[in-house]
Amino acid sequence: MSNYHKPVLLEKTIDLLQIKPGKKYIDATLGGGGHTERILGHGAVVLGIDIDQDALDYVSQHINNKNLVLAKGNFVDLEKIAHLNGFEKVWGILFDLGVSSHQIDSPDRGFSFLKNGPLDMRMDKDLSLTAEYLVNVLGKGELYELFNRLGQESHASAISRAIVSARRVKAIKTTDELLEVIKKAYGYREDLSDFDKNKIGQKVFQALRIAVNNELENIEKALPQAVSLLESGGRIVVISFHSLEDRIVKKIFREFERQNLGKAVTQKPIVPDDKEMRQNSRSKSSKLRVFEKN
Repeated sequence: MSNYHKPVLLEKTIDLLQIKPGKKYIDATLGGGGHTERILGHGAVVLGIDIDQDALDYVSQHINNKNLVLAKGNFVDLEKIAHLNGFEKVWGILFDLGVSSHQIDSPDRGFSFLKNGPLDMRMDKDLSLTAEYLVNVLGKGELYELFNRLGQESHASAISRAIVSARRVKAIKTTDELLEVIKKAYGYREDLSDFDKNKIGQKVFQALRIAVNNELENIEKALPQAVSLLESGGRIVVISFHSLEDRIVKKIFREFERQNLGKAVTQKPIVPDDKEMRQNSRSKSSKLRVFEKN
């Protein structure tokens, strides 16, 4: 499955889900199906949900298992999707947040600043809101707020000014065009190496992607639904890729503990070991947290 998306923290995830053969599990972020394939391998029944039709098509072609149910949808509607598919009570729910390798590696999706493509960034191609719309329509103050809050970008003010100035001449429509504007705001004159592109582009692209896909609000809404779907003793496993997500997960798990719904199994997040980081550079920022229901 790894040629579509290499799952992060796979062994630890499977271990911490404590999979019971014949029981029901939900993979709320199916991607390339790497986690799901392993859960199925333990004899469990899995509902695999993804907002991206590419992911569903890939998995339906590569995993042939009668215990797998696929559903297109956003995990913000977790309870509804679960009920529609007969997964009212489950033993484990997995959220692997962020972007799949396939989405990053497809230039036409516009997620990567290393490949030129349209400024899209929609995980669900049926959404109307794109990164291009945000870049060309938001005011300078709104862009600053976006890059500062969701990207934690230190040059948010200069970049916002540069975008507003550039789009007066012509609309910013591609990832390369946006990167060129960011480059000027950072004061770069020469051609950029991939390292430089990463240094100056990562936070702005992250902020736009989070905004387009409403990622932070969705996880805030989904986790309470997840805990209500769990059997007693069931577990939620969340893998996040930046501090904003991890902070939300930590806060919500603490809130669940205050409500006496169960306990956070991980007091500190689990991170990948050196070997995994060497083998899969995209695992470097990942953090895993687990909650077990009473």
